Amino acid sequence: MALIQIALIWVVYAVVVALLGVTAAILIFLYQNTKERAASVTAVSIFTITALLATVLLLPVDVALVSSTTKSSTGTRKEWATQQEVDKITYTLTIVWYTLFSLDALLCLVVVPFTYFWHEEYDDVDAEEGQQSFGQRFWGAFKYTIGFILFCVILFLVGFFVPVAKGTGDIGRDLDYFKHLLEENHGERALTFALGLLTTIGTLLYVVYTGSGLALLPLTLIKSAPSISAPGFAEDTRSQLENNRERQHQLELRNEGREGGLSAKDQRELEALVREERTLVRRERLAAEASGESATWLIKTWLKIEAIFRPLKLLGGLLLILVNIFLWVCILLTGIDKAAHSVCKERCGYVLTKIEIFNPMNWILVESSKIFPIDYVIFLVVTLIFFFSSVVGTGLIGIRFLWVRIFEIRKSHTSPQAILLATVLLTLMTLAIQYSLAMMLAPQYSHYGPQTFCDHPVQPGKQPDCSDHPNHIRACSEKARNQGAATNVCTPSVISTFLDRMTLNFSFFGIIDFWAQFAFLGVFAIVFLVSLFRTPKLGVEDIDRDAEEAEEEGLLASTGRRFGATWEDITGRRSKTTTGAGSSSAN
Repeated sequence: MALIQIALIWVVYAVVVALLGVTAAILIFLYQNTKERAASVTAVSIFTITALLATVLLLPVDVALVSSTTKSSTGTRKEWATQQEVDKITYTLTIVWYTLFSLDALLCLVVVPFTYFWHEEYDDVDAEEGQQSFGQRFWGAFKYTIGFILFCVILFLVGFFVPVAKGTGDIGRDLDYFKHLLEENHGERALTFALGLLTTIGTLLYVVYTGSGLALLPLTLIKSAPSISAPGFAEDTRSQLENNRERQHQLELRNEGREGGLSAKDQRELEALVREERTLVRRERLAAEASGESATWLIKTWLKIEAIFRPLKLLGGLLLILVNIFLWVCILLTGIDKAAHSVCKERCGYVLTKIEIFNPMNWILVESSKIFPIDYVIFLVVTLIFFFSSVVGTGLIGIRFLWVRIFEIRKSHTSPQAILLATVLLTLMTLAIQYSLAMMLAPQYSHYGPQTFCDHPVQPGKQPDCSDHPNHIRACSEKARNQGAATNVCTPSVISTFLDRMTLNFSFFGIIDFWAQFAFLGVFAIVFLVSLFRTPKLGVEDIDRDAEEAEEEGLLASTGRRFGATWEDITGRRSKTTTGAGSSSAN
């Protein structure tokens, strides 16, 4: 029975990873520029994003496996869960976690930069119309990547030799359980330092990008319904462009052979028509993009799906607002709990030995984890909300150096270089998301899941059993691990041990990561309040004023036209009954 349960947990994880790979592929294909698509960039980006999400979503598997060794109803271990079997489970999880962490670091610091320079070498040769062998191109990319490799080596060497906390005896008995985390080998210390540094860098990005995206994601859904369909907009634009060019032709014919050329009145009219023609040409291109006329089959399919589900966007956006505010409150509650009840505060990175303030998200995950994979589904949804919020935030802000925008992130218009840089940003932000989910959103769940222990007094040599004493069943915690009964029953998840080790050994990482959560909450609140009145456009700077006014139209205005536009986008053609209304809207 135990083997079947463990196998089922891993099968669910494998299925989820496969689905994540498909999701990552769709995301990359939607955003990359179809005219500049590169196989190497696409493959590396998809693989990197899949590995990232697979790392975060290993947490419910970790919790489920360690929790499968106990009986939550009695506070005891199962008959088969000897210490040797428990050690086998944690050892396997440790290998998988360290493999994924190492893979993420390697992809972020070496593989993605190499792919970037590999693509740049191709562009340089193509621009010079020269010939280059595979070896020459490889060396050209590798010599620029050497700096990143040296950075990785230095990073691990610093982690290998950097001094860490010497002990916790002067802080209090509640931290006795953590003492073994200060005694790991140098290899674990190096990996802990490297991941701690990347997570801390990612946390700074997480504050700006994910905080903004989490506030904008639901509002973008609510305010995205257009008042005119893409086919209607395209048809009206083509009609106006034909009329414009016909009027220009008439002016030219009327003034043929006239001495001195066009009259002052006709000259002004012609200049106005030329300016209008440029605007209409731009509109025509935007309309073609919106309707997918010049897009690949994937983009066209995606546009159809968006149109089909557009009526649900308003309801989904309103629901997502409530969910995001709920998540915001849960993170705030844990932040207050850590700030108020951490026994060592900044000296150990605000580690919390026991949950003192009720966290509803934490409670939901703990209770649902008793029936796997309900908790996995909930955790998957929450993870994707944070991840796609990071994508939306990246699209809003773009890739910048200080205030200078280097690359834009736009659907069907993102260059290969921008795709790779965005992948690096998402890598760092996803590591920060993992810290936030595990240590702030659901700390009890991520540490012990539904595990409990029995604190009913028994005779020496016997194992406590609360079958007849349910009032003595207690939730596992780090503080309870100092008690003999909890030590023999409670097994912390591997990821919580890793994050606690990072926080304790390098408390400056814990301090930055902890206080950055409040900055994240502040950014979310500010952007959310501002966006209630006006939704920023996600990187589209060349839309003319008429298109901007259509986008910012009130939510309750032109409801009938919006549903008509949705139907036309689904069918791909304009209905006769809305022709007049569409023309007036476009004009």
